[in-house]
Amino acid sequence: MTASNRIVLSSDHAAIPLRQAIAAHIAAHGWVAVDIGPTTPESTPYPRHGEAAARLVASGDCRFGIILCGTGQGIMMAANKVKGIRCGVCADTFSARMIRQHNDANMLSIGVRVVGEGLALDIVDAFLSAQFEGGRHAARVEMIGALEG
Repeated sequence: MTASNRIVLSSDHAAIPLRQAIAAHIAAHGWVAVDIGPTTPESTPYPRHGEAAARLVASGDCRFGIILCGTGQGIMMAANKVKGIRCGVCADTFSARMIRQHNDANMLSIGVRVVGEGLALDIVDAFLSAQFEGGRHAARVEMIGALEG
């Protein structure tokens, strides 16, 4: 296994079923799902799960990360605190494509209380099938990285 086909998945307790559906979906499309999220419904803090997934992406162990919580916002904020992570919350396929094409996003966040399973799988597909366009966008992504210090 190489990092190029590995995707880390994590979530808080609210998103376990959707996270598991996404893991099965990406595995069916040839990706290796590295599911590090909780398996029981007891309340668990999303910042820990966002950070843990982000660290696997930042280290190069996984190519991409997909994280979930109620809105997708909190877990995304935690992931983006890890140097080298560019994570966006998406509730539509256009945004999912654009964060890859224009921002070279390496993580995707989805809100389980915002989108249903069918749309979530379409969002994942849009994110994973898009390619970074480089060009004028590369300089902007470099500017984002420079903000990390």
